[in-house]
Amino acid sequence: MNVFISGGCKNGKSYFAQSLAKRLAAENRPLYYIATMHPVDGEDHARILRHREERQGWGFSTIEKSTEIGSMEADFNGSFLLDSVTALLSNEMFQRDGTIDTEAHVRIADELMQLTQKSSSMVLVSDYIYSDAERYDELTELYRKGLAWIDRALAQICDVVIEVAYGRIQIIKGPADFMKIMDIQEIQSICSR
Repeated sequence: MNVFISGGCKNGKSYFAQSLAKRLAAENRPLYYIATMHPVDGEDHARILRHREERQGWGFSTIEKSTEIGSMEADFNGSFLLDSVTALLSNEMFQRDGTIDTEAHVRIADELMQLTQKSSSMVLVSDYIYSDAERYDELTELYRKGLAWIDRALAQICDVVIEVAYGRIQIIKGPADFMKIMDIQEIQSICSR
């Protein structure tokens, strides 16, 4: 089963996704956390540390893959959590040598779709940053449109699409009984952290 989770920044999506990936993982199969963030400042390092502490003891093997996600090697009989699509696009679009890859979103969408087809289960996390009415500079708009492109592609191929906003979880696509995998009170407590 593939699950796409989107929502506002810093609202509990990652912890919820970790819990969900753990519950979806098949017994006696590997469980991977694909970390895509390339830290650039203290806030990024603190977020990475917090996520590592949250998943400590959960059985995740971490794969650091901030670029070229299509070349990732793993046991695809396992379950995966990719956090986040947002960071992956940023890393690929705004490259370290200062160049800008304006087609990165197309490549990433294709690579992620291929990974979801190869894996037994994948949870993908993205930030919902493209619905503002405000107009931004050309590069920011290009990035937002690229992220929307990827998110639409993932929402189309995933079995379940979930929005996490203000501590609320809404199933946009998928079976009505999907959330029975988790206790509703537990879900609300997870997202309100």
